[in-house]
Amino acid sequence: MTTRAVVRGVGHYLPEQVIPNSWFESRVDTSDEWIVSRSGIERRHFAAPGETTSHMAIHAAKAALSDAGMRVDQVDTIIVATSTPDLTFPSTATMVQEGLGMEQGYGFDVQAVCAGFVFALANANALIVSGQSKSVLVIGAETFSRILDMEDRATCVLFGDGAGALLLEAAPGDGSSADRGILSTDLNSDGRYREMLYVDGGVSTTGTAGKLRMQGNPLFRQAVEKLAATADTALAKAGLGHDDIDWIVPHQANIRIIQGTAKKLGLSMDNVVVTVQDHGNTSAASIPLALSVGKSRGQIRENDVLVVEAIGGGLAWGAVVLRW
Repeated sequence: MTTRAVVRGVGHYLPEQVIPNSWFESRVDTSDEWIVSRSGIERRHFAAPGETTSHMAIHAAKAALSDAGMRVDQVDTIIVATSTPDLTFPSTATMVQEGLGMEQGYGFDVQAVCAGFVFALANANALIVSGQSKSVLVIGAETFSRILDMEDRATCVLFGDGAGALLLEAAPGDGSSADRGILSTDLNSDGRYREMLYVDGGVSTTGTAGKLRMQGNPLFRQAVEKLAATADTALAKAGLGHDDIDWIVPHQANIRIIQGTAKKLGLSMDNVVVTVQDHGNTSAASIPLALSVGKSRGQIRENDVLVVEAIGGGLAWGAVVLRW
């Protein structure tokens, strides 16, 4: 018998303020047509003043708990993937723990930028498979609007805020690819590519939060190649192939990256959950947001095979194969 980390619930939260592409037209030299043609983004959400990453994460976690029909006292662990924490420390996860009224267990943060949720899923899976935890809330939450340079038209139009959460629980399996739950993970990083996507500030350097900086074209080329490769590796580990995939749920960064990766995997866009048009790039929140929206749309159903994949600053990238 094998222990699997099975998805019991999913939920998300988006700030009320919707920012259409036209909002940027009076601020930088851009247009709705320019943004849509290069990214596929039509709108995104920005957090209200005083609305924090932990605030959004708590809402998403409550939605996942409700979807699962579980109580917070049944949760052992909280993992929050974020690059925009409320404070330098303590972890956002402990703030979520307090906000949920969870007095047992423990929480910690994972920082792998846009790949953060994939890294958090892999950690949650390891905790469950090892017996350290029986149930884990895995949350991606970001307030990227706070680190955008609103004079840089190449980056400020791409990002948004939001949160998504999955509740994983230990369940028995037979060790085959027919099991429900996480079937395989693949994680990678390469610090030589740091300057392709980074924030120009930090505690031990400038003492400030800094602003996001990106080299778009080189990053695009790296993204398509690395996302397809990590998906293939994760599928091979799970003993599955392209024909077994029901849905790719990619990091929602750019529609052209999503299309390029699907093409490399030989899959139609009909097999891809796409939310980038409505949310923009929400970094670590984008995959759980897409999972939650995909389920609510009726796209993702029980026993579907999903490949979730992401790449972010570091560079860090990876994929998880799971049966819903």
